[in-house]
Amino acid sequence: MSGAEEALAFPCRGDTLVGVLHRGAAGATRGVVIVVGGPQYRGGSHRQFVQLARALAADGVPVLRFDARGMGDSGGSHPGFEALDDDIRAAVDALAGAEPGLERIALWGLCDAASAICWYAPTDARIAGAVLLNPWVRTESTYAQTQLRHYYGGKLGDPAFWKRLFTGGVDFADAAASLRRTLRNLAKRGGKAETSLPERMAQGIDAFGGPVLLVVSGEDLTAREFDGAAAASVGWQRLFASPRFTRFDLPQADHTFSRRGSADAVARRTSDWVRRL
Repeated sequence: MSGAEEALAFPCRGDTLVGVLHRGAAGATRGVVIVVGGPQYRGGSHRQFVQLARALAADGVPVLRFDARGMGDSGGSHPGFEALDDDIRAAVDALAGAEPGLERIALWGLCDAASAICWYAPTDARIAGAVLLNPWVRTESTYAQTQLRHYYGGKLGDPAFWKRLFTGGVDFADAAASLRRTLRNLAKRGGKAETSLPERMAQGIDAFGGPVLLVVSGEDLTAREFDGAAAASVGWQRLFASPRFTRFDLPQADHTFSRRGSADAVARRTSDWVRRL
């Protein structure tokens, strides 16, 4: 029955993972696994993943959201976002077993879960598409660059900031110390962004070869870091130019799409995109 929900427990390297399956339409051929980054559990911030899964199931798309090892109700120790392959594979196995009619499975992930998907997707022939939301590319230098450009740069042009500064509303010593830390982090790489993490992600998506939906928030430093790193990456620029790559920008959205309008827009776009796989 479409929309029905049931708990699943399934194995992963000797541990037990726990998830919730949202049934789609009878005979559904497209399904979604929501990969959850850490530290986070299958409900998501403000029940984000619950709402998304229910919206997709209502459109006929079965969804599995699950806790990786060491998170939520799952056993074991969390391996970190760069080592989630076994957890994702176990979840894909579980969804495929529960919905044997599926022909194409998409992975959906926010932040470091999106990064994990970049590495997993090319290893599993069942994966037909990837939805990446505000991918995590943070290193000390990329974070420093983003702070200088989007945080400190914005403050300098904000009259309210100067008013607070001159009326004692800003702790000048603390602000100066924060700026010094940012500059030190940037100097560690001679002012250049560390490209190893974003480049490895681009290499994974390039090897995957399937369609990708990239969703980017306008009010999120993580998204700005990704844009900055991608702009300096030959690999990501090549991917952006590919016809298999679709970008969806939500200028008013925060990192977790906490506003109802943003969450609804993500669900609609995801549903439409998955059903066309």
